[in-house]
Amino acid sequence: MPNEYIRGVKQNAWAPFPGKLWQRNYWERIVRNHDELQKIREYIVNNPRNWSNDALNGGFG
Repeated sequence: MPNEYIRGVKQNAWAPFPGKLWQRNYWERIVRNHDELQKIREYIVNNPRNWSNDALNGGFG
């Protein structure tokens, strides 16, 4: 995907994006059991509620 975008900017005059488009250093995770899946689901549901308390959210909260 990143290579397609870069090629489009260079060859098709797409507007370049003035920032980062792709997340670096993310971790993939294998869900191994139901308890782990439940914890991940709870994190997904609760994460937006905690966004304004996160000092690293970039002021978007």
